[in-house]
Amino acid sequence: MTVEVAITEAVVAKGGAPTPAGAARWKIFLLGGLLMLLINFSSPTGGLIDIPASFFLKNKLHLEAHQLAVFKLWTGAPLFVGFMFGFLRDRWSPFGRGDRGHLVIFGLLTGLIYGTVTLFNPSYAVLLTGLFVATVAFQVVFSAAYGLTSSIGQQKAMAGQMSALVGCAHALPSLASFVLGGLLSQALESRDAVTAAHTLFLVAAGLMAVIALFAVAGPRSLFNASHREPLTHHFTRDVARLVRHWPVWPVVMIQFLWQFAPAAGIVLQYHMSNTLHGTDAQWGLWNALFLGSFLPVYILYGFLCQKVRLSRLLWFGFTLAVIQMAPLLWVRTADGALVAAVFMGLIGGIGQASLVDLAIRSCPPGLQGTMMMLFTSLYYFSVRFGDLFGAWLYDRHGGFVTAVWATIIVYALILPVLLLVPKRLIATTDGEALAVAA
Repeated sequence: MTVEVAITEAVVAKGGAPTPAGAARWKIFLLGGLLMLLINFSSPTGGLIDIPASFFLKNKLHLEAHQLAVFKLWTGAPLFVGFMFGFLRDRWSPFGRGDRGHLVIFGLLTGLIYGTVTLFNPSYAVLLTGLFVATVAFQVVFSAAYGLTSSIGQQKAMAGQMSALVGCAHALPSLASFVLGGLLSQALESRDAVTAAHTLFLVAAGLMAVIALFAVAGPRSLFNASHREPLTHHFTRDVARLVRHWPVWPVVMIQFLWQFAPAAGIVLQYHMSNTLHGTDAQWGLWNALFLGSFLPVYILYGFLCQKVRLSRLLWFGFTLAVIQMAPLLWVRTADGALVAAVFMGLIGGIGQASLVDLAIRSCPPGLQGTMMMLFTSLYYFSVRFGDLFGAWLYDRHGGFVTAVWATIIVYALILPVLLLVPKRLIATTDGEALAVAA
């Protein structure tokens, strides 16, 4: 949920150039923020595109919950190996243009894929193939954009400021995307299936064209702010070093359990639509309220982590998070679900923020980027399989209530895993963590 912020903070250098002042700093902020906004609006697996596509598959092609879960599992498969796209970005500079080259080439390629889909009737096979290939191409765009902002934070000694910018640029477009995506889905309901699908993918192609244009016209001050550092290790040796680094494994286990939420995602979408009789726009609003409720908790965590040891924040956050899904057991209307979304976001914020904190502290020296991309990949892997398991429960084994209780049990399993975390990593407040982790 805040992986983008974690990636930025994880690659902070011990030194760097003086922080740009005045107009130069604001220029980097505005341009970097604009790029992040475009990236988060145009992803094939989230926000503006994902919600209408999900409802198109449900309402136009009449997929059941478990069928939609399988669809998303396949289209999201490239996300499971996201660290490989980061590896590609770090070691290949198209035409010597670095991130600018990646954004132009793969931005246009992703847009071309979206456009190609509009040439065919919107069958299951066409949508599956189109979104899968688009996700592969878009992963390079994603890696370039987030690698660029991380490098700017490192090179210009403004990692904290860029981290805040990336966090806001992830959350704010997501809020808007969920709302606009739901409204777009409802608007498309009045059209025939072919027109609806073509309109959706043409919108996506247009967004990718804007990203490519931004990369072409963007100033050198933004795209030349980072430089490629020479490799010091062989890729397979670095992977082996990551695997042997014990602090990584509790983070991996907690991340898997925390994102494996059978009652969330697809199951909750179907429950709101079929049982609570909510609209597409209300489902988009639910996600916006849920995500938006994390923001004030993240701000609070920024102060708490300087005063309270991470060990206490982890135990408090995940003890509270065990009951995150419980409010949905008492919801009987779509409006009630919207109210529950706010409480659920507030309940889960400390746990999410403390887990990202732990992930950063657990990075092996020199492998911060690899570790955080692994963290990102695991998020998608767990979410997709959580959707699949939840859809199986929802369709065949007790419905939504069973899925909620399954989620509560999974979250409770996080608590014993906390005992496996090396105490030296969580015995300090923020500011002391780097010295301990080293």
